[in-house]
Amino acid sequence: MNQNTKVKLCCCQKMPIIALGVWQSGKDTKQAVLDALKAGYRHIDTAACYGNEEAVGEAVKESGIPREDIFITTKLWNDDIRAGNTRKALLTSLQKLQMDYVDLYFIHWPVEGYVEAYLEMEKLKEEGLVKSIGVSNFRKSHLQNLLSQVHKIPAVNQIEINPQMQDEETIQFCQDNKIVLEAWSPLGSGACLHIPGIQMIADKYHKSTVQIILRWLLQRHIVVLPKSVHKERIEENIDLFDFELTKEEMEIMNALNQNKRTGPDPDHFDF
Repeated sequence: MNQNTKVKLCCCQKMPIIALGVWQSGKDTKQAVLDALKAGYRHIDTAACYGNEEAVGEAVKESGIPREDIFITTKLWNDDIRAGNTRKALLTSLQKLQMDYVDLYFIHWPVEGYVEAYLEMEKLKEEGLVKSIGVSNFRKSHLQNLLSQVHKIPAVNQIEINPQMQDEETIQFCQDNKIVLEAWSPLGSGACLHIPGIQMIADKYHKSTVQIILRWLLQRHIVVLPKSVHKERIEENIDLFDFELTKEEMEIMNALNQNKRTGPDPDHFDF
């Protein structure tokens, strides 16, 4: 990917618009990251609670690609937010990643203490331990509360977005406030892959339904976070730049929303 496939964050940093997610990648994480980097990915998304930061760090080192050319994100887990362990948790993540900094550090979920954690993350950014700070699974109400108490707008909000789950209120709020959106579970855990309307569009372009969904998100200016440990699918998920959906096709995709989550509801979760 080149500069044309990056989005500018509020801090002037540039983030590649396609990331490899490594949630539940387990023992296959290192090879998946190596395959992704070889295929052209330059954005890897991990988290403290995934238990695979070490594998990500090993793959980045083994790849031979300069660290500054790879955009690495990780996340502050809920237990550390509640306990006020933001700094300690980041230092632990950096040690596991074998890195001096991460490009983007997320609050993983809006649990009690997230404002205090974010204020500490602002300090970590000033120190250069993180290049940008963001949030994950924040709805409009969480963002409004956060913005009323902190100094820096989150660079990114990573939330569940797919054809059947489009939280338009949150999406619009983020776009109005120049917060970049990143979609996790862009395929709805596979639930969106066999929707007839998407299949019709895929047939037209000789693409997979996966590629149609990812392309739809990119055209909505939403960064995509597909995850796979299979080399062929990793390569397929980045092959999105030789076609463009029409306005009518975008409207077909937009109309598929059912507000149907495949993951936890950010307003009601118990972990």
